[in-house]
Amino acid sequence: MTKRKKMGQQTASRPRERVKVLITGGRIQRRIQALAAEIRKDFPGEPLHLVSVLKGGVFFLTDLARNIPGEVSFDFIAVSSYGEKTHSSGQVRLTRDLDSSIEGKTVIVVEDILDTGMTLQYLLRLFQQRKPKHLRVAVLLDKPERRIAAVHADYVGFSIPNEFVVGYGLDYAERYRNLPYVGVLLLGPGMKKKPAED
Repeated sequence: MTKRKKMGQQTASRPRERVKVLITGGRIQRRIQALAAEIRKDFPGEPLHLVSVLKGGVFFLTDLARNIPGEVSFDFIAVSSYGEKTHSSGQVRLTRDLDSSIEGKTVIVVEDILDTGMTLQYLLRLFQQRKPKHLRVAVLLDKPERRIAAVHADYVGFSIPNEFVVGYGLDYAERYRNLPYVGVLLLGPGMKKKPAED
C-alpha cells in the first residue's frame, strides 16, 4: 500500500501516466544474487572489471558488484543514440569514455536493458579493440522482440515482452529511475508517444 501511495504522489501532476509493476524489487534482488554467483563461477578467483552504461545501468551494477565475492572494480561509459527522439536513430556516439584501460582485464559490460542491440553492438566493437582478456555482457532485462543487431547477453536477468519499462534505473524523460521495481509505463490518450529503448 505504501508503494501505491508513493507512486500516486509522484504522478499526481501527471494523472494520465501510470506505472504497472512488472518485476518486483524482491525478484530483482534474488535474480541478481543468482547472476553474481554464475559470473563468479565462470571466473573463479579472477579480478572482475564491471563497466556500466550510464545512466540506466548504475542500479544494476551497484547491486551486482555487492553480490560478487572477490576482487571487483568498475568504470562507467555513456553513449547516445536517440536523445529526446521517439525512435532510435540507429547511430550511436560516445559521450563519456572509460577512465582507465581495459587491456588484459576480465570485463563484464553491465546494461539495464538489451532492446534493439545497437548500443551494445557499438560498445562490444569498441571494447574488443582495446584487448580485454575476456569480454562478457550482463543485462538486467532482455527484450528479444525488438532486436535488430546480432548481439546477445551472456547473463540475463529477465526476458520481457515488448513494453516500455521504467524503474530500477530505467527512465521516461529522466523520471522513474528511482523506483525499486521495474514497471510498464502506461500513458493516457493524447499523450506524447513513448520513446524507443535501446
